[in-house]
Amino acid sequence: MSEQPYDFDVIVAGAGPVGLTMTIDLGRRGIRTMIMERDPGTAPWPKMDRSNARTMEIYRRMGIVDRVRALGYPGDNPMDVLLVRTMNERAIANIPFASVDEKRALVKATNDGTIPLEPYQLVSQNAIEPLLRRVAEHETPNTTVRYGLELIGLDQDETGVLVKTRRTDGSGEVETFRARYLVGCDGGRSTVRKTLGIRLTGVSAPADLRQVIFKSKDLYERMAAPKGRHYSFLTGGALVAQGCRTEFTFHTPLPEDTDFEKVLRDLIGFDCEIKIEHILTWRAHLRLAERYREGRVLMAGDAVHLVIPTGGLGMNTGIGDAVDLSWKLAGTIQGWGGAELLNSYELERRPVAARNIEASGWAADGANYWPNTITREVYEFGPAGDAARARLAATFMNQHGRMHGMVGAETCYSYAGSTLVAHEPGNQAHWEFSRIVPHGRPGIRIPHFWLKDGSPLQDRLGNDYTLLDLTGAYDSSAMEAAFAAIGAPLEVVRMDESHIRKVLKGSVFLLRPDLHIAWRGQGYPESIEEIARVATGHGAGFQV
Repeated sequence: MSEQPYDFDVIVAGAGPVGLTMTIDLGRRGIRTMIMERDPGTAPWPKMDRSNARTMEIYRRMGIVDRVRALGYPGDNPMDVLLVRTMNERAIANIPFASVDEKRALVKATNDGTIPLEPYQLVSQNAIEPLLRRVAEHETPNTTVRYGLELIGLDQDETGVLVKTRRTDGSGEVETFRARYLVGCDGGRSTVRKTLGIRLTGVSAPADLRQVIFKSKDLYERMAAPKGRHYSFLTGGALVAQGCRTEFTFHTPLPEDTDFEKVLRDLIGFDCEIKIEHILTWRAHLRLAERYREGRVLMAGDAVHLVIPTGGLGMNTGIGDAVDLSWKLAGTIQGWGGAELLNSYELERRPVAARNIEASGWAADGANYWPNTITREVYEFGPAGDAARARLAATFMNQHGRMHGMVGAETCYSYAGSTLVAHEPGNQAHWEFSRIVPHGRPGIRIPHFWLKDGSPLQDRLGNDYTLLDLTGAYDSSAMEAAFAAIGAPLEVVRMDESHIRKVLKGSVFLLRPDLHIAWRGQGYPESIEEIARVATGHGAGFQV
């Protein structure tokens, strides 16, 4: 291809939550972006059901968190996970989880960095996608949204990507667009990934599973089982109550020709309205792309990592990809980003996906373990039955509970070792699945803290680089000059917060646009210019 004008800076293929979130963030950063989706509209069926704390934190920074919450569970609805025989009986086991309101009260009362600012939210994909579409299409500058348009080919050179598309409305009309970069957010069967010849490695389940999507106006209100979000059944399968609580998904290995209405009525245990809307067939995967990028074509979300739904690390990991990549694309296109800026995307995000695939498999092992402990005594009355059910309940809570407590995997992932992060001796990119351990080492997302005035720290941090002075008296002139020389945006935020200094073991922090710490210090480093170069992708690392 010869040098030609660009139709867009970035084209995003795939308008799921990951692609739409990336498009919104790119548009807000001044990047001319087109997002294209082969389907005629947003997803009609629920897939994911929980946006985790980190995702909700991202949506808070985008200014849409309350609108997302309005689409899902109300704040006072229990988030418990239960084991039942039917929906018309008391639970055999109940794993309690705080409602959003209870979580907010805990957040308000905690100031040690161990709890994220935003609680999780149960909201289904077919509810959140239309909101993200509205925000991208009508409320975000620099964006073009095209549904009914599929990618059928691409060709790239050193300066751009020629994207060939076809309308899926029956006309078959072919259109071509030229962009600086193409991002494939087009799911597990990614056309972008297949076109590039990039393989997925890992394992897949040997058999297909079914997701039965049905509606019931009165099931949730009338059931005798306690209110919650997930219900596992003694006889197999699990039911998820979606955010509206009139739409449900039943997950089962039963074959496609099963009379699912009869199965559901038996499991519900009382007469209520049931309307089966759709039955999806899917297969569980634990797979990772060999690479995330080839030249000017990058990928994110399910296009590069497939996880078992256990733990809720699918879409949420993809949202993490989106906010890591969007600001790096912006910096590269705007000219202040060095070569390492985009190179660091795979370096940072692929290990996170690998760790989350590991976490998802670990959670699935727990979910698969407890059914093997069911004995015939569980169904009996009397002392033997009571004892068997108590043993089963303990096993369920211990083993099945793995998949619902991934707070460490959700918020504590670290980019230590990245070429954009300052090196500190002993600082490694390792984090626990189920526990938040707050710290201020470079690479981690800065934890949530309440400031002296009662406001959250994160609300004081902008969308670009931030030099966070926790003494209120740091001379930032050299750092400001270093960023100005590169042309990268930097905001200085000053406050005297001794409590945060103590927890994070630092006085001054350089934060990236995604809130991850690029550098921390107690005073003045030897080379502020080198810190700025490393953080913006122009350096290869340095010793503190």
